Amino acid sequence: MRAQHESQPFSHPCRVYYEDTDAGGVVYYVNYLKFMERARTEWLRALGFAQSQLAVEGLLFVVHSVEARYLAPARLDDALTVSVEVRQANRASLRLHQQVRRQGDAALLCEGWVTVACVRADSFKPRAIPDALRSAIAGAGLFPAGE
Repeated sequence: MRAQHESQPFSHPCRVYYEDTDAGGVVYYVNYLKFMERARTEWLRALGFAQSQLAVEGLLFVVHSVEARYLAPARLDDALTVSVEVRQANRASLRLHQQVRRQGDAALLCEGWVTVACVRADSFKPRAIPDALRSAIAGAGLFPAGE
């Protein structure tokens, strides 16, 4: 079953460290994907699902595809906010919209569309998103219950 909808974004703060930047003090483009990954991990944790525990239970979320647009640079010591929004929920995958904004002026620096697949840890074969997780997402207003 497929659900499409607007959602309430989850936000995660992060700071740009020296290791995130290139020689010019600008965030290296691939590090935005790391910031987005951290926000997705914290989003799941906020819903009550630590990825380490999901792995013990034989479930992993793997990135299926990513599309990113880079709009303005983040620099060393910038405070950022990284958002996560469910845009589409399928039986075994989620399509997420993520934004990286600079705190203070709220400038949009990077945005991405990430599709994550729910897979079995032992075989990497697709599996349904567990009902408890679907309910937690629905309870947070991220997609309608029963979708």
